[in-house]
Amino acid sequence: MVITNSIFVLFLILIPFASSENYKYEIKFLDVPLDHFSYVNNTTFKLRYLINNTFAKDDTGPILFYTGNEGDIELFAQNTGFMWEIAPQLNAIVVFAEHRFYGKTQPFGNHSYDSPQHLGYLTSEQALADFAFLLNSLNPVPKNSREKPRPVIAFGGSYGGMLSAWMRMKYPHLVEGSISSSAPIRQFKGLTPCNVFNKILTSVFKTAYHPTCIENIKRVWDLLKKLAGNGDGLKTLNEKFRFCKNLTKVEDLKEFTDYLTDVYGNLAMANYPYPANFLAPLPAYPVREFCGRLDRINFTDIELLNHFESALSIYSNYTGKIKCLDIQSAYDSNMGDKGWEFQACTEMVMPMCADESDMFPVEKWDFKKYSDDCFKKFSVRPNEDTAIINYGGRSLDAASNIVFSNGLLDPWSGGGVLRNSNPKIKIVLITEGAHHMDLRAAHEKDPGSVIGARKVHIKSIQEWISNYHKRSIFK
Repeated sequence: MVITNSIFVLFLILIPFASSENYKYEIKFLDVPLDHFSYVNNTTFKLRYLINNTFAKDDTGPILFYTGNEGDIELFAQNTGFMWEIAPQLNAIVVFAEHRFYGKTQPFGNHSYDSPQHLGYLTSEQALADFAFLLNSLNPVPKNSREKPRPVIAFGGSYGGMLSAWMRMKYPHLVEGSISSSAPIRQFKGLTPCNVFNKILTSVFKTAYHPTCIENIKRVWDLLKKLAGNGDGLKTLNEKFRFCKNLTKVEDLKEFTDYLTDVYGNLAMANYPYPANFLAPLPAYPVREFCGRLDRINFTDIELLNHFESALSIYSNYTGKIKCLDIQSAYDSNMGDKGWEFQACTEMVMPMCADESDMFPVEKWDFKKYSDDCFKKFSVRPNEDTAIINYGGRSLDAASNIVFSNGLLDPWSGGGVLRNSNPKIKIVLITEGAHHMDLRAAHEKDPGSVIGARKVHIKSIQEWISNYHKRSIFK
């Protein structure tokens, strides 16, 4: 199903434009097992969740359940306005569950990241079991056999979208359906070519403003390498970019280039038609703004460096309040990038590579090097088959009641579910959408394909709830 501007006739529920701020909720904690799959370890920890039950007028409405991903759950609560907007219409309880080892849900407190022995409990399987445990606590089967639990609809974007789909697949008795947005569940070995992410990313930058943008980005890689090769060049880089910690040798450049790689991806993911403050404070169409400062050919080296620094500030210092450039992370401080790095070094192995046509230096996928780097950093080695074994890889024949939505301007869409033969699964391709844009609050500048995707979501949710109430689970 391709969602374009012509979708307007499909289904209509008018939702007023809303601010993504000031969504109200109670903050609660639940003791959950540290290890759901052991009968000899009785250790528990406190799982944080956010809940609002003010929209629920009786016991028949659903629970809208966000499967938290790699960050502070309050960040996702404030950036998933779609759930808040439909809750009153659905008579729903809203719940946002935090993922273990992220935000305030730290199983070992301040020591959670101290060792692999602690981090070993950071897995998607354990997180899904946490969510199931929470749902069983919030939504138990009533003692009165004539009553039923509330239907639960899972939501998630990106890794959270992967979890929401897997939640429906793993726990269909607890979750009636799933809205899985921008979920790259096929970004694993043998399922998606390793260069797809960078192909889409390059295309977004190429079409956002002018082809000269990516040509200048390519030049910058070589220019940075040349300058980092000598003392005067390093001095120039330190003065130009005002790093919080100066580069002192050529080997330090890798941290900066890794940062830039993340920045390019984040600019594309957050390439919304309005200002947003998700991964960083950004203007509307930040890729266009970035490339607008790299729109000339034949820059001299010093001109290119100056223009590139100006372009980079669109992401790194749009507010003008940042005193120095911290290249240790390209993410909002509420995002748990270290935890995700560990997951990427264990079960979430997503092969990436680049060739000559991309805006990045040529790089082949080398699993051995990847594994060695993981061992050096975390003393663990990844298993590139784990996610496929646990969740089925390309096979979705047994799944049902899932909407997979992907914005085609999102580089992660290449690893998403873009086609499928199972009639119980819906595919929504959002031609003008960036990363899980359909889960954000309604905005007057939303393109038609995003509005259309939300209509599909609402119609699917209503169908699932209706079917749930028509059948009896006690027959």
